[in-house]
Amino acid sequence: MTGVTDGTGGGSPLDDLASWQRPLRAQFPIIVAHPELAYLDNAATTQKPQAVLDAVQKYLTTSNANAGRGTYPWANATTALVERTRERVKGFLGDPAPDRSSVHFTAGTTDGLRTVARDWLTTLLTDGDEIVVPYADHQANLSPWLEARELLARQGVGIRVRELPCQATSGDYDPEALAELIGPRTRFVAATHVHHVYGSDMNVHRIRRVVGPDVPICLDAAQSVGHMPVSAAELDVDFVVFSGHKALALPGIGAIWARGTRGPRFRPGGWSGTPNTAGIAGLAAALDWLEAAGPDRIERWTAGLTSRLTDGLQRLDAYDVLGCRLSLAAEARAQRRTSIVTFRHREISSGDLGFILFSDGFMVRSDSHCQAGTSEKEESVRVSLHVHNTPEEIDGLLTTLASLQ
Repeated sequence: MTGVTDGTGGGSPLDDLASWQRPLRAQFPIIVAHPELAYLDNAATTQKPQAVLDAVQKYLTTSNANAGRGTYPWANATTALVERTRERVKGFLGDPAPDRSSVHFTAGTTDGLRTVARDWLTTLLTDGDEIVVPYADHQANLSPWLEARELLARQGVGIRVRELPCQATSGDYDPEALAELIGPRTRFVAATHVHHVYGSDMNVHRIRRVVGPDVPICLDAAQSVGHMPVSAAELDVDFVVFSGHKALALPGIGAIWARGTRGPRFRPGGWSGTPNTAGIAGLAAALDWLEAAGPDRIERWTAGLTSRLTDGLQRLDAYDVLGCRLSLAAEARAQRRTSIVTFRHREISSGDLGFILFSDGFMVRSDSHCQAGTSEKEESVRVSLHVHNTPEEIDGLLTTLASLQ
């Protein structure tokens, strides 16, 4: 990466990091080509820096072949790429024991969670066991565990699925209520790192303290990998599952990182087939780009933009911001918000508001956001940010929103 400096002055994160952010924004071709538009839907999918596009182009034009199925140079190079990217994922996630762990490529987070449920969880559980899973997060982190229960039931194995409790005021997981659920038959917990609607860091490290050292934890990291530092060691989880397309890579690629120390070793079932080698090439380049930029600085930048937006929304009476009210101010310590802000207008429908915002050049998501189980299903507008977004885009968005009061 060229032309990148780390401004570390004494002002706000947006002031401190402005000279660092500008050359990074310039590396997104689609953003540079459309200065009249503000892409604010990074929780749905991220735009791609030139380095990722170049890596995919280079792979497809110099060594495209199948992995693990040939001995000629292109096949060997592709096989080496796949194995090198497995190790790259481990390093990016701060793997505490890379010799023990494993990385498996998937089509994305949903496919990865279903693979863990189908090929691993069902081999762990016996009749009468219990699992704890989130009913108020993304549908992708509920359906696979319910499907596993149904699959086991057809085999004559009955398990109990319990809801991972959340605090009513903050939306954060409730460790005290969770402690009441944990018992001798608790075998597994599924959790989400960052909530896809409320933008909340769900403080997953608290779950390990409650469940003890032996219960495996599977983490949906779709909204954290590529947006903030993610340390498998600090979180002390057993699976980290994420999508490449939400982390600056291409659609159709994702990864499962498996610690391999609690429960049976993770091995996807069945014949694996041909991997998405072009997607793997793009994922490796995306992780390289993110590491060079600095996930901590990306998080600081987007948190600064998030605070700017939420502070502005609080001054507009027509809007309600979803999630923890105590976390809206820039100096709040109640619960960290990351790069996501979701809100509603009290009179204009969220669908209509999305169309109005696009007419002024702002691309946001406006629907029910694939909410699961006990989540609220009413539509809302979600703004999700990344390193290419700017304070000027936030200010322009607030100006449009203010005109609709």
